[in-house]
Amino acid sequence: SEMSRNYSELTEFILLGFRTAPGLQILLFLVILLIYIVIVVGNISMIIVIKVDSRLHMPMYFFLRNLSYLDLCYPTVIAPKILANFLSNEKKISYSGCIAQFFFFALFVTTECFLLAVMAFDRISANCSPLLYPMHMSQKVCVRLVTGSYICGVINSVVHTGFTFSLRFCEENRLDHFFCDVPALIEISCVDTFVNEIVLFVLSAFIVITTTMAILISYAYILSTVLKIPSTQGRSKTFSTCGSHIAAVSLFYGTVFFMYAQPGAIASPQQNKIIAVFYTLVIPMLNPLIYSLRNRDVKDAVKRIL
Repeated sequence: SEMSRNYSELTEFILLGFRTAPGLQILLFLVILLIYIVIVVGNISMIIVIKVDSRLHMPMYFFLRNLSYLDLCYPTVIAPKILANFLSNEKKISYSGCIAQFFFFALFVTTECFLLAVMAFDRISANCSPLLYPMHMSQKVCVRLVTGSYICGVINSVVHTGFTFSLRFCEENRLDHFFCDVPALIEISCVDTFVNEIVLFVLSAFIVITTTMAILISYAYILSTVLKIPSTQGRSKTFSTCGSHIAAVSLFYGTVFFMYAQPGAIASPQQNKIIAVFYTLVIPMLNPLIYSLRNRDVKDAVKRIL
């Protein structure tokens, strides 16, 4: 009964964030602010360029526009709160705010996992069956694939949110993190979290492994097709368009796997913070640069608009 009383009184969490010297707090604030500005400008610019230029109204760029939207959304779920906490002594987030932040963050990140797999399917259709590509990847099919990615994201987010916030936290409300995430919440729970850790590992591993296998199989087919292309120019163009996607996939899946899909991922809060900074802020900043600098069509579209 005492535990239930303490649990019912918990109305907020304290985000401990980055434990550094006061002088470094200002530097971190400026760095994260700069990264977030680049994220917003880069991804909005990518969305506008693809929307405005009619030559980019193709399935590949439809998916890329949705990727930019996700890369804009999930940093926005956490970055403003991180910046606000740098300027505040309390560093609090309400219980309901923590639930909302976690739900939307999990939704957008999971959706991006599936969208990257969809983009690999798009590339295999374009390179292995170019004549049937318009039929395979019609507008209706593209919308359904993106919608399916969001549905998977919602399901995963609902399951994780339900399991995580069914835990009891008693009087401990200090999260050793800069946003509400599963490992940090499990760490401060005052009840047995074995089931939650198993759910976290199984679901995360399932999502990462299945989508990664889909991507690897897709690129294996693409590679076998590309090697049959007689012209060097044709091969280089194919590798150029696929190279951007491979770079984005490697960065995103690598960090997500080390964060969630390995046993003992909850053991090191400091390591989790470093990895979390990379996939929550750095990758969404790099993706527009990767896709714009390595893609001639996007660069040409930017020049035409300017």
